[in-house]
Amino acid sequence: MMSEAAASVLRSRHRAGALRSSACGQPGCVWCRPRLFIVFANVMQKREFLAGALALGTSAPLFAAPSAAPSAAPVPPATTPLVTVSGAIGRHNRGPVDPALDQLLHKQLVQFDAAYAFDFGMLARMAARTVRPTLEYDAKPHTLRGPLLADVLASTGAPANPATQVLLRALDGYVVATTLGTVREYRFLLATHLDDKPLALGGLGPLWAVYDPAKIPALAGKPLKEQFTLCPWGVYHIQINAVS
Repeated sequence: MMSEAAASVLRSRHRAGALRSSACGQPGCVWCRPRLFIVFANVMQKREFLAGALALGTSAPLFAAPSAAPSAAPVPPATTPLVTVSGAIGRHNRGPVDPALDQLLHKQLVQFDAAYAFDFGMLARMAARTVRPTLEYDAKPHTLRGPLLADVLASTGAPANPATQVLLRALDGYVVATTLGTVREYRFLLATHLDDKPLALGGLGPLWAVYDPAKIPALAGKPLKEQFTLCPWGVYHIQINAVS
């Protein structure tokens, strides 16, 4: 339907003789020739619409902005993965265990359809924390640095429930079972450095899930060798099990 304002303009132009019509003695009158009237009415409606839209300014854009592109899929590690997180996580950047090429995972009976793998650079870009515990191996204080393990797990979309089960698997097959609540309370690091040097494969690395027992009341009074029972070195796989 043509707006009343547009119709009024056309009627006034007709009365003034601006538009000529054969039926009214003036050739080309749009009021007397329906087809021409429709064309002119459409033109006037479009002019009114554009003028109104311009008056609104940026508060009402003429055309909707294209919807934002979906967030990019997680990027796989650029270099050799150091640790793989699987289980009840929401983000993945690698596929299932390959029984032929993922030999360590396969030999230790680790199975998953998808997981999230971290290389050294991915861990290094996370906020680092530092602890200085006295280690059981030489009874000397050493500086350990790396991201909080809780932050690493959160980046994979792991459940936030403190009762969530966390299994830390080391290269030698040693597995520590704990909970996300304990990981947070003890402020576990996934340490990448010892005394400002990268943890070495063949030593305590390349990654060590570790905390400072001196700052944990439940552990501080125990013999040194009993303070690190939840701290596997050489961690390469972490399994997350959700609980209801």
